Amino acid sequence: MISIIVAVAENNVIGKDNSLIWHLPRDLKHFKETTSGHYIIMGRKTFESNGRPLPNRTNVIITRDKNYKAEGCIVVHSLEDAIKEAKEDSEAFIIGGGVIYEMAMPLVDRIYLTKIHHKFEGDTYFPEINMDEWEVTEERFFEIDEKNKYPFTILTLDRKK
Repeated sequence: MISIIVAVAENNVIGKDNSLIWHLPRDLKHFKETTSGHYIIMGRKTFESNGRPLPNRTNVIITRDKNYKAEGCIVVHSLEDAIKEAKEDSEAFIIGGGVIYEMAMPLVDRIYLTKIHHKFEGDTYFPEINMDEWEVTEERFFEIDEKNKYPFTILTLDRKK
């Protein structure tokens, strides 16, 4: 299974200046719990914004740069090659950025969507989700608290058969 995991503002913003705009520890915990032990597939800019391979995961980086190297990571040159690398995994995760998400949308079976109930200024967006193609199979709402500045909902969307 190929899945997307993403946090999105109400206006579909996912980032600005190659970094996250918000800090939601509860959502980061969800990301870590969901992706640990699996392949995570990302573009080069997303990898570089993390600054290092994410632990307890097999990091796959997509780049057009044939000479790109990243210690502790698998480097490929297309989304198709990244998916091939992860074929033995029961669930591989696409973790960004915007261009990679857009290319992956027709290929994924599930979307783990954190919807932040706030609008942000940004320069990177998540593609529109056609809800005719997806069903919500899980939904959990989180209030603002001392560590999480914005309310958000974590949704699991499964592609309709």
